[in-house]
Amino acid sequence: MAAGPGIPPRDKDAPLRAARSAANYPHLVARRLGLDLVDVTYSGATTADVLTDRQNGEPPQIHALDGSEELVTVTIGGNDVGYVPLLTAAGLPRAVRSVPVLGGRLRELLDPTARDRALVQVGESLKEVGHTVRRRAPQASVLFVDYLTVLPPAGEDASPLTGVDAALGRRVAATLERLTSEAAAETGCKVVRASDASREHHAWSKDPWTTKPSRFGLPIPGRPFPAHPNGAGMRAVADLIIEQVDGL
Repeated sequence: MAAGPGIPPRDKDAPLRAARSAANYPHLVARRLGLDLVDVTYSGATTADVLTDRQNGEPPQIHALDGSEELVTVTIGGNDVGYVPLLTAAGLPRAVRSVPVLGGRLRELLDPTARDRALVQVGESLKEVGHTVRRRAPQASVLFVDYLTVLPPAGEDASPLTGVDAALGRRVAATLERLTSEAAAETGCKVVRASDASREHHAWSKDPWTTKPSRFGLPIPGRPFPAHPNGAGMRAVADLIIEQVDGL
């Protein structure tokens, strides 16, 4: 959600598997504020990849901080709870859920109890991210940037998702939004409420800031990935961050 997979142009200095755009919100904010940028956003990252784990050979993202930072932005947690994978699974034809091995994983992603367990765990992980960033970048303004809204409000069509799957997606998104806000408050960080600002710009709206899940589950080359921000969404998030930085 922060890397901007599929939004052209690709960041040529990034690992290919990061799927990082040179037009993601970190790049846009840095250019507009005249800041030197260190962008370690990486598609598929979890809080563990921020704090302790190597992702496809890359060091934990927290290692990018050396204490000289003025501004740190963080968007994380969605992959811990399977948010976009849930939307991807929900968009696939229902028959795929019966395919051996793959079907089991899809059913697990769409299991409310499994998502609730993951949400319980990610709350503490988000707080650990906040504490660790504040410790490693003590002079910086630290902003948690939550997730742009993907799904339409309850009662509106979200096909190809069923009503049940869309309701689960909304619940996961709303809980993740709350947990991000709570983590920011507890760790002395601020929160940029991209979720709230984008309610009317969901993927099914006339002016979307995100893309719909795909029936095939795969991205189209040269286009923003399904269930991710588009270029307009990244520009909107950059505007929100700059507005908040100006107010600090």
